[in-house]
Amino acid sequence: MNNEKFYDKVGKLNGWDFTHIESSSEGVKWDFYQEVINRCLETDVLLDIGTGGGENLLRIAPSLLFLVGIDLSNSMVETAQSNLQKSTIPNVKFFQMSSAELRFPTCFFDIVSCCHAPFSATEIAKVLKNDGWFLTEQVSEADKLNIKKAFGRGQAYHQTDGVLKERYVHELKEAGFSDIQSFEYDAIEYFKRPEDLLFLLKHTPIIPDFGQDKKDFEMLNDFIENYSSEKGIRSNSKRFLLIAKK
Repeated sequence: MNNEKFYDKVGKLNGWDFTHIESSSEGVKWDFYQEVINRCLETDVLLDIGTGGGENLLRIAPSLLFLVGIDLSNSMVETAQSNLQKSTIPNVKFFQMSSAELRFPTCFFDIVSCCHAPFSATEIAKVLKNDGWFLTEQVSEADKLNIKKAFGRGQAYHQTDGVLKERYVHELKEAGFSDIQSFEYDAIEYFKRPEDLLFLLKHTPIIPDFGQDKKDFEMLNDFIENYSSEKGIRSNSKRFLLIAKK
């Protein structure tokens, strides 16, 4: 799957607005951007990789001096620019840029964040100041595992859980980061209504090409029947967090 084209298509369809999805979780151990704020000073400059529609960056903007959000997808950056224009926040900028080639001065940022997006450890080490922090939250291979099993396919379905985390830890060490801490959780997630789960599957790459085969909807109905409860339709949300100091 070409993720860039997929995310551009979805961004144009719904503006990356998932706020109307009704769901709840049990066992979430952290709020990623709160972890970022916990390590920030009011004088810090932050880079956010894979910023999407920029909602999280705009939310934490009062805690820092200046913030830059980048994303590979043009439609995502357009959404972020639109969200910025609707706000009164003066200290945020958004750019379309690949995380594999960060076009910023050496040692420019005090802190770099990256939530659910790929990154290059060497590029981050290049633009991050000495003693600066890098934080990333990523989706584990075993995320939404019962959904993937029900469909017999899915994002990272045949990959061993934990491989991505270990690869990123190794890459950070090779790039010169020290004091690398890793955390993870596997939370229970409940979707309140069938349409909430349907929206998620249509607008994320959890199940590649969902809906192109009519059998997908039959399998979805079976899944909903098998995993429904009073709390909602059950799946899981598995994440890992890496915190590294340069």
